[in-house]
Amino acid sequence: MTAELAVALPAVLLLLAMLLAGSAAGITQLRLLDAARAGARALARGEDPAAVDGIVRKLAGPSASSAVVPGGEWMSVTVSDRAAGPLGSLVPWTLTARAEARSETPSSAPPPAHGIAAGRSL
Repeated sequence: MTAELAVALPAVLLLLAMLLAGSAAGITQLRLLDAARAGARALARGEDPAAVDGIVRKLAGPSASSAVVPGGEWMSVTVSDRAAGPLGSLVPWTLTARAEARSETPSSAPPPAHGIAAGRSL
């Protein structure tokens, strides 16, 4: 019985480490997605990119990096970070999340449609 335990224990420990690494990567991915969504919402409300980067780092963690693409009607925020956990330092997993939001500021609103004037119908 001791021999079977000595053979099976490393496999069980390796499986446990892989499960913990996978769940840590999943939690990190959810954290990045939440940070990207919050950053895109803040950017759409008119926050400057430095403030958006602060929001993203607060939610995703200080090691996360973000790319902010302001301008036009749609604002985009991409957040990336390395996976944490027991195997995160050994396995080079870089996780990325991207979110977009439509601008809420009047300066980026689309021009009015041509054709029927407001209040008139054909």
